[in-house]
Amino acid sequence: MESDWLLITVSTPPGGTSTLRVYAWRNLRSLGAHYLQQSVCLLPATPKTTRAATRLVTRVRAEGGQAEMLRIQLPDAKQEAAIIDAIQRERSDEYRELVESTQQFCEELESERSRGRAMYTELEESDADLSRHQKWLSAIRARDYFSAPGGKEASDAVAGCEAALAEFESDALSAELDHSEPGRPTLRSVGSD
Repeated sequence: MESDWLLITVSTPPGGTSTLRVYAWRNLRSLGAHYLQQSVCLLPATPKTTRAATRLVTRVRAEGGQAEMLRIQLPDAKQEAAIIDAIQRERSDEYRELVESTQQFCEELESERSRGRAMYTELEESDADLSRHQKWLSAIRARDYFSAPGGKEASDAVAGCEAALAEFESDALSAELDHSEPGRPTLRSVGSD
């Protein structure tokens, strides 16, 4: 069964600022566009990608550039399979990079805990890092049109970060209570493993 694709070309005005070129490139990359060559890419034709590409083409044209979006089909099944495979490899690489980053996150939490630095200030910073990982996973999933390998591992890794941060938060709360009220009984949270 042939799928619909969007073939998108973008050319910014010569001598113009790089702002429009960067805008186009970032938007197409965030959608998961697969570049065939510079300024020429493919995207699966979904309502979301079609709307986003239409807005992009309109803006590029309005700012003096040239842009086209064509809805096409790839009648050669091998060619289409090769493109899907290339797109899946791109997403798998992104998932792998995310997993590596989550490992660093968990190692840093463990390092802070072992040095006795489970404190609120560290918790705030780590909470922001966790949020970044969650958004990163969400962004990759949004452009993972073909269920690339590595998606479950990345989801599990982010869930592991959430659990590690919850444990770190419990330690930080206990440390804060221990130091804030000497002589009073301390609260210890009971965690489940």
